[in-house]
Amino acid sequence: MPYQRNDSQNFATHIEESMIDAKVPTSDRVSSLIEQSNYISRDLSWLKFNLRVLEQAIDDKRTIFERLRFLAITGSNLDEFFMVRVGSLYNYIDYGKERIDYSGLREKPFRKLLLQETKNFYKQQSDCFSKILMPEFLSNGFKIVFSLDELKPAEKENIANYFMRTIFPMLTPMAYDNYRTFPILMNKTLIFGVVSRSFDNGKDTKKLSFVQIPTNIPRFYEFEDENEILIFVPIEEIIRHYIHKLYRNIEILSVSLFRITRNGDITLEESDDLEDEFLEEIKAKIKSRKTGRVVRIEIEKGYSEWMMKILKKRLQFDDDDIFLEEDMLDYTSLMQIANHVNFKDKIPSLPAPVKPIGYEEPETSLLEYLKHEDILLHHPYNSMELLIELLEEAAEDPNVLAIKITIYRLAKKSRITEALLKAAENGKHVSVLFELKARFDEENNIREAERLQKAGCYVIYGFSRYKTHTKIMLIVRQEENQVTRYVHLSSGNYNETTAKMYTDIALLTTNEVYAHDISEFFNAITGHSQPQDYKYLITAPKEMRKKLISLIRNEAENALQGLPSGIVIKINSLEDQQIIDELYEASKAGVPIRLIVRGICCLRPQRKGLSENIVVHSIIGDFLEHARLYYFHNNNQPFIYGGSADMMVRSFDRRIESLFLIVDENLKKQAISILYYNLKDNTNTYIMQEDGTYQKRVPQDNERLFNIHREFFYADEEDLDKISLF
Repeated sequence: MPYQRNDSQNFATHIEESMIDAKVPTSDRVSSLIEQSNYISRDLSWLKFNLRVLEQAIDDKRTIFERLRFLAITGSNLDEFFMVRVGSLYNYIDYGKERIDYSGLREKPFRKLLLQETKNFYKQQSDCFSKILMPEFLSNGFKIVFSLDELKPAEKENIANYFMRTIFPMLTPMAYDNYRTFPILMNKTLIFGVVSRSFDNGKDTKKLSFVQIPTNIPRFYEFEDENEILIFVPIEEIIRHYIHKLYRNIEILSVSLFRITRNGDITLEESDDLEDEFLEEIKAKIKSRKTGRVVRIEIEKGYSEWMMKILKKRLQFDDDDIFLEEDMLDYTSLMQIANHVNFKDKIPSLPAPVKPIGYEEPETSLLEYLKHEDILLHHPYNSMELLIELLEEAAEDPNVLAIKITIYRLAKKSRITEALLKAAENGKHVSVLFELKARFDEENNIREAERLQKAGCYVIYGFSRYKTHTKIMLIVRQEENQVTRYVHLSSGNYNETTAKMYTDIALLTTNEVYAHDISEFFNAITGHSQPQDYKYLITAPKEMRKKLISLIRNEAENALQGLPSGIVIKINSLEDQQIIDELYEASKAGVPIRLIVRGICCLRPQRKGLSENIVVHSIIGDFLEHARLYYFHNNNQPFIYGGSADMMVRSFDRRIESLFLIVDENLKKQAISILYYNLKDNTNTYIMQEDGTYQKRVPQDNERLFNIHREFFYADEEDLDKISLF
């Protein structure tokens, strides 16, 4: 039965008729079902994304230190994937809830497939590290030593001193036996499982204990050898070598290194609880991560089977959750080497940020400048410094009356926070909506929110039902006989650290239409106001999906009438089924569609009769592509939106999001140029195939290399009039 457009009931029926039951599926049946689906599995698509990141670590055009950094990123990505996506899947399995993947698989068979695909990725990771990268270490001035027996006596003595002086006092063996309960094993921490032998009442008895490796000291002990080669010795190998010092007069049978990952997917009950109760619930959920369900155990080869049997029983996992490591556990620690000060000059430097196109340094203040000119910022090519300077100026300006801002993620030592504190100290009304559910930044956000609250800022702690993901700021200033409102709208967070690594767009303006819309939007998300409509904003959860569908359908209608049409969308993820179906219909109507989707893409491009006019690009390179831009050709009168939202179910239904219309003609040209450069890139781009795989785009004959992560530093205002997407 074919899937009918906009008919979720038919979709569910089709899946029910064709899906595999909860038994373990054969690979042929799984492959057939996946190939028949018009949708790509979200989680399998994510694995393809992480594979594209891993390919950066394999790329021999990069330095060894860049490649180590990308390998570390794949490890960090996997950690979050297991804590969130696999954790979410286990929530369904553990509580007997139904979940049908886009592939058509139910929870248990999909888990089987997903974990097997992940194990295949582990093998590729391991091969990258041991077979591709490690052979190049020595020629680049460093080496990782996995056995202290390789070291010279003097070097071993220094390590022995380090162990006794620094490491040994921090270690605490935790026994598990008939007299002691099973200890809490920490999430994402290297742990030794030690099996020892003792004779109790004449009986030969095995005993199990655990030694958790401290996380507050460097992963690698480092020193230079006589040839000026920087030697890195993993801390776990130092502990392994001297672990007998923790077990005096005890026979050690085996020492097995492992690392567990726990479910980090926080689910809050929808309620109308008071703010204090909501805050306490968030704090409780954060603590629960420490004892959450185990979703993965990484362990070195040759582990104790006796110990594993106990771990399975106590931590409730099975063989599918076990990931064998052949070289080292936790590649994220390779950042210590990749970012080492000794190798700083061996990593290619990026050009310095440039001023925004059309921007001239104001003679007076930035506040005065913005009264006459709008600015489109494109980070990191344009520094976030301009925004910070605006906020710092507003904090000190005696005419500024109020500052309102939404915060999702902040830098650890945030100048944004300091400016807001200064504004409050200077008597300005400061309102801050802090999103407490920003995953893995909850504790930092609570800490910063409480600082601001103590300083007199009006702090709102978001909602239990929705996650506030929109990035907006409003500055209210008294100017002679009128009040001017300064607006900042962005796709990125108010985080000056990530703004140097993530590509984002932002608008600075005093346009009264934006100001009115943002004021209304703030009243809606901080109070009980319910605006009927916005002129320049599209917001979620109220209307975003509906408005975007309307814009897509408009392009389809134009194409059917023989009018010019076209869609270009740049986002992080595409997963919403209704949007995907509308794009399929637009493609069948003849609309040329170009999607630039960094990560998850559940749309299947280039399928005959379905999506022949859709091409999907994915850009992976020096910067994390984070900007969201939506272009609809509209018969040569384009609508262009930027903002915080991806095309995800969560973005439309479970988040407070916003997209802003770009109306200034010069800024529209700049936004079009961003999309044009993305489509032109032939250095960092992968093209998605119908089967969900990706092929690296390579320059054609006589085509020059075009690397957007360099070209944007040299973008010329004079070139904007020459650029056209269709």
